[in-house]
Amino acid sequence: MFQLKTQNKSIVFDRPALMGILNVTPDSFSDGGRYNEMDHALQHCEQMLSEGADIIDIGGCSTRPNNAIATENEEMERVIPILKAVRKHFPEALVSIDTFRKNVAEACVAEGADIINDISGGLFDTEMLPYIGQNHLPYILMHCVGTPETMHQYALDGDIHQTVRDFFAQQCQVLEAYGEQQIILDPGIGFGKSLEANYQLLNDLNRYRYNSLPILIGISRKSLINKVLGTTPQDAENGTTVLNTIALLKGADLLRVHNVKNAREAIELAGTFCNFAAKLES
Repeated sequence: MFQLKTQNKSIVFDRPALMGILNVTPDSFSDGGRYNEMDHALQHCEQMLSEGADIIDIGGCSTRPNNAIATENEEMERVIPILKAVRKHFPEALVSIDTFRKNVAEACVAEGADIINDISGGLFDTEMLPYIGQNHLPYILMHCVGTPETMHQYALDGDIHQTVRDFFAQQCQVLEAYGEQQIILDPGIGFGKSLEANYQLLNDLNRYRYNSLPILIGISRKSLINKVLGTTPQDAENGTTVLNTIALLKGADLLRVHNVKNAREAIELAGTFCNFAAKLES
């Protein structure tokens, strides 16, 4: 489906890929504080890899609504030790860093990070896109509005597909001007969109897919589940699996999740369904 070339790896994904979330913050909306300690973080990383995670996404700065944003130093202090430990214990793992700060990205790449996952798509730090492009780093570009403090106050509606696609086109062209071609698109479901807009984005990925680039869907335990079912993030796993399955059937190339086992099963079953359906139609 797509290929990633990192500093020392080249991997072709012939099926949807799976990104396991490793939050090392005290305040994430779903699992804040659970993996702050090194032993717990490494155990969770090992579990996710054993259950089929293709990428481990380490995040040290929560952007949950009404939350104080960690400083750059705080983010560094949380992420770098965990990254070093993951690199030591799991040298073959693909590691992504969830950050919108260029300095954090640069420090993490120096310690062996493979991918940068930027929720701002280059908006929060103007040095990010030049750094990514000039160093030819795999980059996850998410659609976002506002600032870290205000982005959850928006509820974009209307022709959301065109809004997101225009943003992708604009930011991708900046990256491409600096030389970057390894871009994964994330529509930012749950970030500054109305409930209807979130479901519209889930329904028609190809309306905002730019230049046939792969699309990541991150819906794990988010409000588009909880607002409909009346659940909390802690008991939204069944809803997450349902929507992940829909995303796969709609053409998602990568899922970002808290529960790797459930998502892996969704990938296997959705793939089997699509294979049998294709045989019946031929």
